Amino acid sequence: MKKIVVVIDGLGDLPSKQFGARTPLEFADTPNLDEMAKKSQMGYMYPVDENYAPESDTAVIAILGNNPLISSRGRFEATGMGINLKRGDLVFRANFGTVENLKTRKMIDRRAGRTLTTKEAKQLAKAINEGVKLPVKFEFYPSVQHRGVLVLRGGFSDNITNIDTYQHEEGKITIKEYFDWAVALDDDENTEFSANLVNSFVDQSFKILSEHPINKIREKRGLMPANIILTRDPGIETPELNKFRKAMAIVNMPLEMGICKLSGMETFSFNYPSMKNYDVYENLCQGLKMMTTFAVKTLKKKGSKYDFCYIHFKETDVPGHDNKPFEKKNFIELIDSEFFSFLKIYAEKNKVQVIVTADHSTPCSLKTHTADPVPVMLYDSEKKPDKTVAFNESQAKKGGLGKIIGKNLLKKTGFA
Repeated sequence: MKKIVVVIDGLGDLPSKQFGARTPLEFADTPNLDEMAKKSQMGYMYPVDENYAPESDTAVIAILGNNPLISSRGRFEATGMGINLKRGDLVFRANFGTVENLKTRKMIDRRAGRTLTTKEAKQLAKAINEGVKLPVKFEFYPSVQHRGVLVLRGGFSDNITNIDTYQHEEGKITIKEYFDWAVALDDDENTEFSANLVNSFVDQSFKILSEHPINKIREKRGLMPANIILTRDPGIETPELNKFRKAMAIVNMPLEMGICKLSGMETFSFNYPSMKNYDVYENLCQGLKMMTTFAVKTLKKKGSKYDFCYIHFKETDVPGHDNKPFEKKNFIELIDSEFFSFLKIYAEKNKVQVIVTADHSTPCSLKTHTADPVPVMLYDSEKKPDKTVAFNESQAKKGGLGKIIGKNLLKKTGFA
């Protein structure tokens, strides 16, 4: 049977007061997912481990059957953007952020208030690439919204720390008040040189960004200036991932594009809509609507040619980070009405096995990723369903699939 894996980013949540002690998924009106659930087996999954709060990169590669500890997010995102890399090139995932100044290192916002337009990001990136002077070649690429990729060309070490404020603690990811400069994690001269290069890039780019006319205008408008580039998850080698045969992926963000390309999948995507004003949720809603429409069209046109399909909806993660449970509920309902209304019929008609799950939990009340499990639904017309009646966190824990660790998902469900 043909197989489809659908991952809804950051879907997992905790009970919310606004929803009468229900999660956004439990409160959302999802008739199509719930109809599929009644014909499915359910379970709950820890994407990496029971006490580990994953990022999307570690979770996705684990779901695809890989060791999550081999992840290299910078390299995955660069691959997804079509950037040519050589072994030894030092690559980072990057954010435009807002910092008080470099003396205090106090962070105001890791994402510049989520108000950076596409045009602004491109102009700021151009100024950085023209103004920063390093003894090595480098490129800074803006991608979607506040995101970007930094590439230092040459033979470097990635055994250095991030310039960022997030940190892993047991069971969750926490955000520090101050960022730290990059530090070498060994005594090798090349590692020290690599850390110094990154620090110089961030220092110089801060001075350029702080004086840029775009940020002066943003401040006059009461917006956060995008005055610092935060670098994280460095990599100098591209990990070797499990390969899928006759496989396709429908994705819309560089990270998932890169992972799926490196997994041997033919990727199908579209140009994410430009953020033309300062309302990120208008942009996210537009992107999600485009994604649901594109996924339906692509499955109709291309689905019969492949044995395996991976589909990733990104937008549901953002409201979790921003403590916006109603927006998260609305995004879930949009995916249900615009995509799963099609998929439930498509899967039954074509005898397709379907897994629906998430890459991690992003509880709105905590505004970060946590180690809480995510629901798993296995729709298979040839398997006897269990007694679950809806697709959500509480029903998942009653399901016949029981507890699953991410890297075992495909084997446990018969997808591998």
